[in-house]
Amino acid sequence: MSDAPDVDELTPPQRTLMGPGPSDVHPRVLRAMSTPLVGHLDPSFIDIMNEVQELLRYTFRTDNQWTIPVSGTGSASMEAAIGNLVEPGDTMLVPTNGYFGGRMKSMAERAGGEVVEVEAPWGEPLDPADVQAAFDEHQPDIFGFVHAETSTGVLQPNVPELTDIAHSHDAYVVADTVTSLGGVEFRADEWDVDVAYSGPQKCLSCPPGASPLTLNDRAMDKVLSREELTRSWYLDLSLLEGYWGDDRSYHHTAPITNVYALREALRLVAEEGIEERWDRHLRVAGALKSGVEAMGLEMNAADDYWLPSLNAVRVPDGADDGEVISYLLEQYDLEIASGLGDLDGDIFRIGCMGHSANPKNVTYLLASLADALDAQGVDVDGDEALDAAAAQLRG
Repeated sequence: MSDAPDVDELTPPQRTLMGPGPSDVHPRVLRAMSTPLVGHLDPSFIDIMNEVQELLRYTFRTDNQWTIPVSGTGSASMEAAIGNLVEPGDTMLVPTNGYFGGRMKSMAERAGGEVVEVEAPWGEPLDPADVQAAFDEHQPDIFGFVHAETSTGVLQPNVPELTDIAHSHDAYVVADTVTSLGGVEFRADEWDVDVAYSGPQKCLSCPPGASPLTLNDRAMDKVLSREELTRSWYLDLSLLEGYWGDDRSYHHTAPITNVYALREALRLVAEEGIEERWDRHLRVAGALKSGVEAMGLEMNAADDYWLPSLNAVRVPDGADDGEVISYLLEQYDLEIASGLGDLDGDIFRIGCMGHSANPKNVTYLLASLADALDAQGVDVDGDEALDAAAAQLRG
């Protein structure tokens, strides 16, 4: 047998996280993760579970009883939503306007559903008229849409109009709020969304591991009346009901420290106030947008559906996105990301989320990006960018 490996003490670099996630984590959240571990059925932890559920209801803007953190990353809450709601023989309508609509499609097909698509180009939102036409043609049972498309920087407007269309056809609505929850206005109950899922590492500024999910009674009734078991035992909400419902009976060992972290992150949301938090993201991201445009760069999304939490910026002529990203990481310990799918190589994805959405980070990002582009010989005006951002922040 080989000798024990000689591994140094963990010393990750100190990055400024301005990519599509994760975002910078608040020190209070990190401290919460270092507090003593208790059992996942300990009476004190059950109290914490109750508090997390109440805080999630506040953040989702819902009274749904079925509001829980799924043990896993945002993709786990996504699969819990789709894998439980979609039964074999169901038809799900999904969008084509971004990478995560494609993931919805894959998950629905794995759940045994038939998938039909509503078309929209990458970089544009769904048009309600096209959604109406797709419903008239296909009569789907479930409609999924991405509220904040991380791959394109597009915010879906007109959500109540989309849910009205779906419900007029007796369909269920599933919303992907991974890049909007806690940073961009989303109102689950008022907008009549049946199911919404999210991730903690974006606008909530929490390490991944316990991911928000909410279902209204109508959706949960469908889940509990399924004729076939879901294909995932671990994410079966009819079983998780025993743990997160009134009984608090054993199902699995919850990621206790991640639940601690989520609780503290959600406490920060409640202390700031959800509407005030939406306003902060809009104001700070507005400064970022003004700065990159003053620099001479273009946003990927039009102003009418610009997504404050994820700014997709077109890569200028003469620049290599990978080299810019590497330069920022190596010279400034600053993380941004390149495009996905159809926009690979065409955009920078710059997050402005949660604890990272602050004037200091925006100023640092603009100055660093200007230097990185200048190093490639791209003519940009960093001073103009900083002046425009400062003017926006002054209001």
